[in-house]
Parts: sequence; C-alpha cells; structure tokens
Amino acid sequence: MERVTGIGGLFVRAKDPGSLSRWYAEHLGVDPPPETYDTPSWWQQSGPTVFAMAEESELFGAAERSWSINFRVSDLDAMVSQLRTAGIAVEIDPDTYPNGRFATLQDLEGNNVQLWQPAGADLRGPH
Repeated sequence: MERVTGIGGLFVRAKDPGSLSRWYAEHLGVDPPPETYDTPSWWQQSGPTVFAMAEESELFGAAERSWSINFRVSDLDAMVSQLRTAGIAVEIDPDTYPNGRFATLQDLEGNNVQLWQPAGADLRGPH
C-alpha cells in the first residue's frame, strides 16, 4: 500500500494572517510560507507525528475551535523559558507521561498550541 510521507502543510483560517505568521516565526521558529517557488518551505525534523480525530477534546480549547497543533521540541524547559521571556503565557503539564512531557499556550488568535518533548517509544523511532 502506498503511504503518505508526512504532513505537507497546515492551513489555518486567520483574522490577521500576516501577524499570526510572524508570531509563529518569531516565537516557535516556524518559517512563513515562501513568497516565491524559488524559496524552500519550512523544513521540520523527522520524528513522530500523531494524527487524531476527536469530537470533544480539551486540546481544542474553546468550543468553537476545530483544530489544535502539537509541535515537537527537544528541550521543553528551554522553549517554555523563551516563550515566557517574550511575555507569552505557557502552562506546563505537571505530569510526565510515558510518551513525554507537554506544555500548552495560545497563539495571537486564541488557538491552542501544544509543545511536546517526546520520550519512550517515540524517541526510539519507527519499527
């Protein structure tokens, strides 16, 4: 069976796309879409990705939100410190799970963003 090789894009409806794109670039290091086809898109490191559907989940935040994104990080504490220094409220989950540690924040438009420092099987790689 042919399989997709990863996520090629995430498209978000935004009230102020330019500001939101700059926020993700400045605070999380996610490059904005290239302005020409001669410039490469943002490249992410190879690693685990969870692709899940749910009718209800606290990950979405407010009831009118229909998506949430989770970014892998190599050092959750360093990323949280960087965000807090920039004045961004971040809540670290007090529990450590078999698959790692998590923190949650909101972007400029109130969308939930989760940060994940993987552990366990997700650090070992695919079978």
